[in-house]
Amino acid sequence: MVFSGSGGQGIITAAVILAEAAVLHEDLIAVQSQAYGPEARGGASRSDVIIADSEIRFPKVTQPNVLVCLTQEAYNKFYSIIRPGGLLLTDTRYVRTWDKVDARQREVPMFQTVMDRIGNPVVLNILMLGVLIRLTEIVRPESIMKVLETRIPPDFLEMNRKALYLGTELGSSFIS
Repeated sequence: MVFSGSGGQGIITAAVILAEAAVLHEDLIAVQSQAYGPEARGGASRSDVIIADSEIRFPKVTQPNVLVCLTQEAYNKFYSIIRPGGLLLTDTRYVRTWDKVDARQREVPMFQTVMDRIGNPVVLNILMLGVLIRLTEIVRPESIMKVLETRIPPDFLEMNRKALYLGTELGSSFIS
């Protein structure tokens, strides 16, 4: 999987949470790596996650089965690398897509849903994880929650829980 967007969107945090959930709570093997621009916030960011049930021999994703793009810049840069038949997940507010017939494109109103239902964009990355795990079934929501409970301050845990389950609910409407 490749997660892409801009610094400050929580792309890397989401990738780390997913990898930890797979390893710690799903008995899978995972590797996660990241790259981002020199800017602390606003620069381009990318995080690769490989999840498997057997040894991972190469830690870099070259042709992902799943590509998440949360900005137009990320989409423009990475849309061509997705494996034929892969899942291409984008946010309708920030990304205008082109028809890519060899991928399953899911254009999801993630930012709008976060703002309408939670009112705080800081949990966009967690809502995105909810959509992603619903569409891929790579890990269970409970596994993500167990990781969040160790990483999120208690005052923010309920907002993250709501975002995760809202994402799984939203993802259900994009299953075909």
